[in-house]
Amino acid sequence: MEILSKVHARNLVEWAKDKPEVFVLSADLTSSTEVDLFRSAYPERFLSMGIAEQNMLSFAGGMAREGLYPFIHTFAVFIYRRAYDQIAISVAYPNLPVRMIGFLPGVTTPGGATHQAIEDISVMRSLPNMTILECGDATDVESVLDVAHQVDGPVYVRMLRGEIPRLFSPQDPMRFNKARTISRGSDITVLTTGICTEEAMRAIQALHRRGLSIQHMHVTTLKPFHNPEVLESIANSRYGAITMENHSVSGGLGTIIAEQIAESGLGKKLVRIGLKDTFLHGASRSYLMRKYRLDAMALIEEVSKLTDHHFDISEDDLAQVYIAPVHSDAKAEAL
Repeated sequence: MEILSKVHARNLVEWAKDKPEVFVLSADLTSSTEVDLFRSAYPERFLSMGIAEQNMLSFAGGMAREGLYPFIHTFAVFIYRRAYDQIAISVAYPNLPVRMIGFLPGVTTPGGATHQAIEDISVMRSLPNMTILECGDATDVESVLDVAHQVDGPVYVRMLRGEIPRLFSPQDPMRFNKARTISRGSDITVLTTGICTEEAMRAIQALHRRGLSIQHMHVTTLKPFHNPEVLESIANSRYGAITMENHSVSGGLGTIIAEQIAESGLGKKLVRIGLKDTFLHGASRSYLMRKYRLDAMALIEEVSKLTDHHFDISEDDLAQVYIAPVHSDAKAEAL
């Protein structure tokens, strides 16, 4: 597996070179959100707004009204928790093209409850006019800017930083409202988003070897959600569907698919893997994924329950996953 470092930092500089209307706004987390390279390359298009997220969002709304494209960069929790009113009234209500790049979604930080965005999809999804995208690998990070910039309105992105694996070919970029099909099958449909996709890939490889037929799809557009191929796969699945996300099961991918199944009258069983009405404590990503059952073994356990079959798969049977160090040159700080 290819591991890349500071993908967004380098991609943003190249992507924005011929877009003078693109500005980057930081809330005193410039290097921590990988926009220090942008600051060096285009200092006239970089604005450090200080630890004042509410002001930053209102300011961004004003910039967008003047024909500019502000790209907000900060930790995800500081976008939607601290500045929700400003996002609603100054950005979403007038439907302005403000792009909010939120880092450290869910278990990707050891910073504990104050820094872990675990209900952001639910909160932002309830806002009219809001588009929500989530990155799961380096290819997603490299292509999400193109997808976001095509949207005529506000966009919220769950972004990855530091050392990131490449799961998908650069020739297979993120596409708006189009889930990637990783494997095809008719027993179960597994729908994953963000970092949970890599864990599901590990589990599904082992399950395929045990004879189970699984359709695995990687979802990157969480709002709006219109993907007939997803519903077709669920409808044709023998046992039903499983969703897996780095987020609360309330309001995220699991809720989206539940709504889709109900509104389409499919009558299929749905299992939701995600955070179960809980805050997280501070620890490494791998530890948190195991403790809160967001990893490959959690998926295998749920598949066993859904099919009423024990597959005798251990951690030794799974493909190895790259565990990025908490402290590294690719991250300005552990948080």
